[in-house]
Amino acid sequence: MTQKNLSIEEFNKQLQNWTGKTVRICKQEIDDHDETLMHLQQVTYETNTRRIDDYQPMHTLQLNGTGQVENEAHDMQPLPSSTYEIPLEDSSRYQFDGSQFSLTTDRGAYTIEIAKQ
Repeated sequence: MTQKNLSIEEFNKQLQNWTGKTVRICKQEIDDHDETLMHLQQVTYETNTRRIDDYQPMHTLQLNGTGQVENEAHDMQPLPSSTYEIPLEDSSRYQFDGSQFSLTTDRGAYTIEIAKQ
């Protein structure tokens, strides 16, 4: 399937449809790859206007729910909090191919898909 570019509004609207489902979130940053399974209960956004430096994002996508994250030993551990945060930037790209969301930032790439049971 081909990736379709989305605006942040289109991305949000389509991702909201996955509330109540179990999703798999994969993060790939320089030398860091994480996989998380989460029962998605809510999708929210946060704006931080009191940033100390440019490393802290001004906008954050928050995936709220319960779940597990894979550790370095490839064991699943409970999420440390009920919120999975993805930093957003003005240059972030949002895509959807019909079954998987892709979100690309200057820091890394994230994919979100319905978890296979």
